[in-house]
Amino acid sequence: MQEGHMINRISIDRDIMHGKPCIKGTRIPVYLILDLLAGGSTIKEILDDYPDITEEDIRACVEYAAMLAREEAGELEPAA
Repeated sequence: MQEGHMINRISIDRDIMHGKPCIKGTRIPVYLILDLLAGGSTIKEILDDYPDITEEDIRACVEYAAMLAREEAGELEPAA
């Protein structure tokens, strides 16, 4: 997948969720979707719980996280 392909589905507005990245047009923060995925929720389960978003929105959250990980990987502690 090309970087930025779906990133336009994420917005940052200091007046919404204190400026946390959210799925555009919602108050659903990216971190919530990532936490759900990390906790074992399936895309279908997330869509059932949050019917206002799409599978593409969920994938955009993952893409956004990957972009941040690439940019900030230099700040991680070295492996022991």
